[in-house]
Amino acid sequence: MSEQKITTATIRARKGKGEKIAMLTAYDYATAMVLDEAGVEIILVGDSLGMVVLGYDSTIPVTMADMLHHTRAVARGTKRALVIGDMPFMSYQVTKAEALRNAGRFLQEAGAHGVKLEGGREVADLISSITAAGIPVMAHLGLTPQSVNQFGGFKVQGKDEAAERKLMEDARLVEEAGAFSLVLELVPAPLAERITKSVGIPTIGIGAGAGCDGQVLVVNDMLGLFERFVPKFVKRYAHLNTQMKEAVRTYVEEVKSGKFPDEKHSF
Repeated sequence: MSEQKITTATIRARKGKGEKIAMLTAYDYATAMVLDEAGVEIILVGDSLGMVVLGYDSTIPVTMADMLHHTRAVARGTKRALVIGDMPFMSYQVTKAEALRNAGRFLQEAGAHGVKLEGGREVADLISSITAAGIPVMAHLGLTPQSVNQFGGFKVQGKDEAAERKLMEDARLVEEAGAFSLVLELVPAPLAERITKSVGIPTIGIGAGAGCDGQVLVVNDMLGLFERFVPKFVKRYAHLNTQMKEAVRTYVEEVKSGKFPDEKHSF
């Protein structure tokens, strides 16, 4: 594996070359090191940490302080991958000045290389301002979790003609605004493929089929660490929740029986 640093230019150059982009989330130093060394090209410090790390029912309660704290940890554990910080709910929706200031904090205070924000035409102007300030932006369309209350739950988007047209148009608008890539979440695979072919920036799918330029999953889901809810689109590559429980039970038993610590583990 090449040790060359991944940049937004590296990611943009993948478009049309047939080489897929591998992206995962991470929320801490140790996980970031593993992902980085294993060849993940983009590490997203997702506001999904609200559910899989902080125990909330949605991403809505996640704050800028939460995001900066976890992004700093991930940045310290990353040498090669591109680190993207997820802008949390209400960190960019109030005023353009506040959005710009908060986006800048991810780079200046947390060591991220860019930010992700949700929405299409309604945030295109913000994307333009943020990118004009030298801050790379990853856009996010389809199911945008911060709008889950508006959508009435975690549902597939773009299922009728009007919704399809809006998604296609929004993809064009965020590209024109300067986004370097685009996450498509819970979008029907044929529509995601059409969007991918219609824009000049890489698309990264999550529950959006194989026609995207790359894929992203929540690391806790794909490793089988988080079992409270498993989306249909998640493929589990390990079952660490089960393995961790077995290891902890064995530890508890050995402590109670006096088997641990033994001579080998004593001074």
